[in-house]
Amino acid sequence: MSKEEKYTKKGKLQKDYYEGELEKLQTELVKMQEWVKKEGLKVVVIFEGRDAAGKGGVIKRITEKLNPRVAKIVALGVPTEKEKSQWYFQRYVPHLPAAGEIVLFDRSWYNRAGVEHVMGFCTPDQYQEFLRTCPEFERMLIRSGIILIKYWFSVSDEEQEKRFAERINSSIKRWKFSEMDLESRAKWVEYSKAKDNMFAYTDTKQSPWFVVKADDKKKARLNCISHFLSKVPYKEIKYKKIDLPPINKEGYVRPPLDEQTFVPDKY
Repeated sequence: MSKEEKYTKKGKLQKDYYEGELEKLQTELVKMQEWVKKEGLKVVVIFEGRDAAGKGGVIKRITEKLNPRVAKIVALGVPTEKEKSQWYFQRYVPHLPAAGEIVLFDRSWYNRAGVEHVMGFCTPDQYQEFLRTCPEFERMLIRSGIILIKYWFSVSDEEQEKRFAERINSSIKRWKFSEMDLESRAKWVEYSKAKDNMFAYTDTKQSPWFVVKADDKKKARLNCISHFLSKVPYKEIKYKKIDLPPINKEGYVRPPLDEQTFVPDKY
């Protein structure tokens, strides 16, 4: 395929090329899912980054064709008073995968290194304790057999502003914008410093951060999914040929259709 068929004059991916590549990757994701289930693998994928960086869009494309009983999305809300009194990682542990499961964290325990720290939702001591404890916690997960993959979505302030404006002015995206988004814009530098410090402590050899350049959503989706596939060893499972048996309707009399209530044919 020529460069002109892949990219527009502005360097964006052509729609047909993007959709074709996405379909190929989603086909591979299904193969990986089936291998994970067969072999009893345990996979955790963490998605972090600035607000409106495109994390949700990637998660949606990853899970779109997968079995929700195998590939599960975890997006926890504000902790309860009880959860605030627990060991910090305790509220995340119940969501870790069993054998044959993939868990995608749409934000994770790294909330403490980001929003909780910047917005003052945790104490300085709690923040420092997290930075010291997190690498040990992740090493424990890896030693237990979990495949842990961490993605940071990097977006420029100009692109974030553009996406925020789209959310504010769109009736179907307005729900995505929150007061916290305003705070994140006002504290751009503070969030940058927090990210840098988080990387300094938790970008380890055993559990590295993988940075996704996310100013171009389509490229970010393809690049992230392709990389994800490369980090989970899998093989295609060959299924046996299935011949559907004929339906035996002998002795069955269907009740009159006019006794049932149907949804109106509006379309």
